[in-house]
Amino acid sequence: MEQVIETVAPDWGPFGRPLFDDPSVRALSRVGVVDVGSNSVRMVVFDGAARSPAYFYNEKIMCALGAGLSETGRLNPSGRDRALAALGRFQHLARDLHLPPLHVVATAAVRDATDGPDFCAEVERETGLHISVVDGEEEARLSAQGVLLGWPGAYGLICDIGGSSMELAEIGEGEVGRRLTSALGPLKLRDIKGGRSGRKAHIKQVMEELRSQLGPQRDRLFLVGGSWRAFARLDMLRRGYPLKVLHEYRMTTRQVRETVKFIEQSDPETLRAAAGVSGSRMALVPYAMDVLTRLIRTFKPKDIAISSYGIREGLLYEQMPQRLRDRDPLVEASRFAEAKDARLPGFGKKLFDFVMPLFKSAPEAQIRLIKAACLLHDVSWRAHPDYRAEICFDNVTRANLSGLKHSERIFIGLALQHRYRNKREGNQFDPLYELLDEKGQKQAEILGKAMRFGAMLWMQNDAKMGKLRLYPKKKLLEVTLPRATLPLYSEVAEARLKSLAGALDVETRLITRG
Repeated sequence: MEQVIETVAPDWGPFGRPLFDDPSVRALSRVGVVDVGSNSVRMVVFDGAARSPAYFYNEKIMCALGAGLSETGRLNPSGRDRALAALGRFQHLARDLHLPPLHVVATAAVRDATDGPDFCAEVERETGLHISVVDGEEEARLSAQGVLLGWPGAYGLICDIGGSSMELAEIGEGEVGRRLTSALGPLKLRDIKGGRSGRKAHIKQVMEELRSQLGPQRDRLFLVGGSWRAFARLDMLRRGYPLKVLHEYRMTTRQVRETVKFIEQSDPETLRAAAGVSGSRMALVPYAMDVLTRLIRTFKPKDIAISSYGIREGLLYEQMPQRLRDRDPLVEASRFAEAKDARLPGFGKKLFDFVMPLFKSAPEAQIRLIKAACLLHDVSWRAHPDYRAEICFDNVTRANLSGLKHSERIFIGLALQHRYRNKREGNQFDPLYELLDEKGQKQAEILGKAMRFGAMLWMQNDAKMGKLRLYPKKKLLEVTLPRATLPLYSEVAEARLKSLAGALDVETRLITRG
């Protein structure tokens, strides 16, 4: 079957037609950015659906450019050498990959160091890369935009911690509000005199100054940065959390306090190995957790979310036209996956129309999940049939998809499991199901079995597929099929319909028309 990516696709109501192949955004399908931070230098190459891109290439070199900066005022000499070598490698890779010019930004260490301009000149001279040094407020804005790339409707306070600085930014209604920067980065905090008590006193003073400028921030707190992600891994370890996906991982303030105690009472090397945290990152966790403890005491957020998206994603977001920013990243990515990998691109919309009568009262938040599941229902068809259900679940729950809570990942994963198998019990994913409540599990089962039945009526996109109609009070599911579709209603299709009826706890009635 020849695969064709649509250039003009039908409208999907409030989500609009997909934009990933639109000429105005096609240039964003392969973009490389480099973040020269105080602790690491990282290159990311984004690829795929521009609104929810995949990570085509992602490499990080721990350079510690900002180590000792508080004492010397200069970049760490060995870190400078490592960073120069890393940037030379990244430029070479970019040329081999035929990328557009890399977007390179440097943050706190380079902007604060007296030899920062000299370093930038050396990099340009040796590699040809031009480094844009951003100030603290601009760094905060880019990090906040990275969060908006993942959560278009996000609201609350962004806290981005790097090696030498910590930035705060307000977001709401798709916009970045007030922004502040501070020197509360772990590399600078470890140079504070007076031990831990002196450090805590310093953090408290700075945090109170930040609060006096920002005022109350009782909404969600989004944490951006490697030290926060390391802390989240340790929180997952303490809780025995089954899904090891950091993006959209949630913590309460109480859980943060319990994890701080857990870290203080445990052997660092044992924790590091168990949580899969690097030694250089683990060394900064004690400083970061003191900042986090004071941060939540000061601003009292209602909940806390980890964002894997930050300044690098913010650079990509910066280049997006507004109409692309306004799109749902989950649906855009799912449309792209269907166009790229499904046997019959476009059938997902037809399947969505077919199953929706079973979800008439579904809220908008669930409708977008149903839409994504229908788009993704056939993208794993190349997998071995014996493992297709598990592969579908694993791909969705661990994929780089944005705009998804962990429970929503499980919902889509369960639906796709039931798309290929009636039962789900007795596999390695059983512990993950607990992240979704029983009602959600049942709804995912119904959706999956409806897709499983609908897939048996697979016809050309312009053909009539049939209709479902549910009468909950009568406990009846009515299936209307055009006569042209009736030959597709085989014994297997009948068995799948019976399984769907069992999940709904209804009887069935088949009607033929036309």
